[in-house]
Amino acid sequence: MSILVDSATRVLVQGITGHAGAFHAKLMLEYGTKVVGGVTPGKGGTLFESVPVFDTVAQAREATGANASAIFVPAASAADAILEAADAGIELIACITEGIPALEVARARAYVRQHGARLIGPNCPGVITPGECKVGIMPGPIHTPGHVGVVSRSGTLTYEAIWQLTQLGLGQSTGVGIGGDPVLGTSFVEILELFERDEETLAVVLIGEIGGSGEERAADFIRGHMTKPVVAFIAGRSAPPGRRMGHAGAITSGSSGTADDKIRVLREAGAHIAENPARIGETMAGAMRATR
Repeated sequence: MSILVDSATRVLVQGITGHAGAFHAKLMLEYGTKVVGGVTPGKGGTLFESVPVFDTVAQAREATGANASAIFVPAASAADAILEAADAGIELIACITEGIPALEVARARAYVRQHGARLIGPNCPGVITPGECKVGIMPGPIHTPGHVGVVSRSGTLTYEAIWQLTQLGLGQSTGVGIGGDPVLGTSFVEILELFERDEETLAVVLIGEIGGSGEERAADFIRGHMTKPVVAFIAGRSAPPGRRMGHAGAITSGSSGTADDKIRVLREAGAHIAENPARIGETMAGAMRATR
């Protein structure tokens, strides 16, 4: 099993004829993902590779039966693209676009939830179930099928952790990049819940960073509900207070949202802490050995 996407997922690419959309749509196709359609207003009736392009998401969904979408449109149009996908009945919406105003994301998230859909991101690498489907920009070759779930706020740290796991023979069930913005469509807790229910996921890597309180809420969930080992790494220990570091959500104020505080509550909740990013894989290997 896996979470969110699998070999049956039918994917649309919103912005498929743009530079980023075209580049990553091609990689998704090469990976074996069922990319069944693209959306670019004004280019309906054309083809991208062998993929039909439509003017609207509603037209694309009706013609293809798509149930997931990857959004690669510019920030100024991205919130509307999320609303359009939800309106059309798309069940999983992965918004790769960064730079969307937080208020627009908050409104879009509420709209998506009202329509019974799920938003991943924005400002995220997307979702991948190795060997079956990738929706977004995850680098396919570093992944291998297995039993470790990965959820992360950081794209590049996700890739680093997955490469370490693969090198150690620890395949992945699903990798989820939830994004680095202050307002996110899906939280750590929501992904942990899915991994906890997934019979094929035996352990989870959680990669967080400074800013916000998502990791603290994840710690509460781990303490009360997770029966599987969780390895956590928190980036930003040396970040100066009040300065944004990389992601829009990676900013601390005083003692709020610091790396040390997040590490403390996760450790107290029972998570295994990787002290630096180069040790995420070996920490997971040790955690899994300890549960046998």
